[in-house]
Amino acid sequence: MTIIIDDAGIGDLLFGVVIGAFRSRTQEFRYEIIDVKYFRSQRFNRKEYLKQASMVVFKLLGKLKLKPDEPIHICKGYIFDEAAKDLTRRYGDNRIFRVKVTGEPQHLTEIAYLDEIRNLGYSPLKERTEKRAKNFFHMMNWLKKNPDKLRYAKTGWPRLSRYRLFRSYHQVRSKECTK
Repeated sequence: MTIIIDDAGIGDLLFGVVIGAFRSRTQEFRYEIIDVKYFRSQRFNRKEYLKQASMVVFKLLGKLKLKPDEPIHICKGYIFDEAAKDLTRRYGDNRIFRVKVTGEPQHLTEIAYLDEIRNLGYSPLKERTEKRAKNFFHMMNWLKKNPDKLRYAKTGWPRLSRYRLFRSYHQVRSKECTK
């Protein structure tokens, strides 16, 4: 048996990030969320989401009741850099493998993320992974029409200050953070 860990939503403007864990032999799947607050200004700049990703991975392994000597395949994405180091410290080099996740584990994690953003009232583009820029602007335009949903936006990226929608949000949030 092998546990496969993947993420979805890290590059998207909306919501936090879904981390999924899949046991290949039994097809068991669980997921947890890294809250969007870790992708906003101060926490984002301090890369607190990396520590959160590690904590979520260990939580998921606990839920799946990791078996002794069961290998863990973890996505190569940078969000798992700290998690991979922590896993290696705890379980050793011979159990942890950085991989490109494909197939069912990737699909289930992506579906979990899409379900979460649909719960916000957002309808994702069908070709969202193939057309990243179009996806970003689709999400941004949805936020313009639904400004009450800005609290679900990842606003920590410095380049977002180029857009009027996020300029005022950045100013308000940075004032709140200094109080």
